Amino acid sequence: MNQLSVMGMMKTIVPITRFNKGEANKIFDEVETSGTKIVMKNNKPACVLLSPAQYESLMEMLSDFLLYSEAEKRTASNKDEENISHEAMMKELGISQESLDEVDVEIE
Repeated sequence: MNQLSVMGMMKTIVPITRFNKGEANKIFDEVETSGTKIVMKNNKPACVLLSPAQYESLMEMLSDFLLYSEAEKRTASNKDEENISHEAMMKELGISQESLDEVDVEIE
């Protein structure tokens, strides 16, 4: 570990006593401006503080990873002989390209 990352880690540590001294608002402002904070209680990490945007980003990454993992499992268990062409599937379901062209779809 290089010195820069150690110094960066040290800046994220917040002793619980700062909360006891009424510095919660200041700590929350620090989270917004400089990022994640690790709250220490009895010299052990008690919790991690992060902004709502950081939390949302992490949850989105986790969701994407779980979807990717599921897709990988399904791809691995796919049997080529069970696959049919796009044209055969459309014919089997009675769907025409014209009917699909009429559908308005929004993709996120």
